[in-house]
Amino acid sequence: MSSTLPAHLTLDELAQYPAPLPAVEVHGLDRGWYIVRLHQGNAISVLTDQNGETQRFTGTQWIGRTLAPLGFTHGTLTWADADDEMIGTEVPPVSAQQRMAYGVRVAFNHTCL
Repeated sequence: MSSTLPAHLTLDELAQYPAPLPAVEVHGLDRGWYIVRLHQGNAISVLTDQNGETQRFTGTQWIGRTLAPLGFTHGTLTWADADDEMIGTEVPPVSAQQRMAYGVRVAFNHTCL
């Protein structure tokens, strides 16, 4: 597999991904759902299921239990910015680099597995 992140990765593909591991963004959505975005350089990949649908999690603990066995130790928790969706506002959207820089670090605890 190429070391350039594709737009989408399944968990099986991620398990075969060569080092170094990409950075993990745990992106919080409405109603308690979370998705995983993987960052490497300027490339961003979304974790998907076997059907190509974005993998959704109901809590950060489930993400940790999924990714910790693959060698991931932490992620950065981010949230959707409501201003990004406001029509007519002059607020620029938050960049991927800003989300990762100002998100909250979440540890993936190996002992709870």
